[in-house]
Amino acid sequence: MDVAALRAKIRDIKDFPTEGILFKDITTLLKDGPAWTSVIEHLAARHGRGSVDVVVGVESRGFIFGGALAQQLGAGFVPVRKRGKLPSRVIEEEYELEYGRDVLAIHEDAIRQGQKVLVVDDLLATGGTMAATLRLIERLGGVVVAAEFLIELRFLKGRDRLKGYRVESLIQYD
Repeated sequence: MDVAALRAKIRDIKDFPTEGILFKDITTLLKDGPAWTSVIEHLAARHGRGSVDVVVGVESRGFIFGGALAQQLGAGFVPVRKRGKLPSRVIEEEYELEYGRDVLAIHEDAIRQGQKVLVVDDLLATGGTMAATLRLIERLGGVVVAAEFLIELRFLKGRDRLKGYRVESLIQYD
């Protein structure tokens, strides 16, 4: 399925979660089996099987893509979660949101020194969440191969916060 057909499956929801926001609802794409399969195939095609050791998925929609992508690439899967959601010892990274600050965490034994890591999330907006995730990976000694996104809101300039990293997005909105 081509990218234009995939883009057509994403529903716009006005004023969600707050007034003035145009939310990109991907549930309409995810429920379509051929479209969902095509998304994972598109993302995996940029990376050969065995080219990464670990796929990191960012809470929460990154988990949906991360598990499927890891399986397709023959890699392990590691979740990055909000503070207090992981059961073992973690390292944490604070980051800024539009409305304040939050904290992401990863198990301290999730990534070994020198492992090749592909990071995936559903949406690149301002880049703050992904920048914090990349810092966590590097603190553990992982080597970031790329950051993959289904959607990029280019007008929010999230790539600017991710300079020096390979950033890929399947669907862009200007």
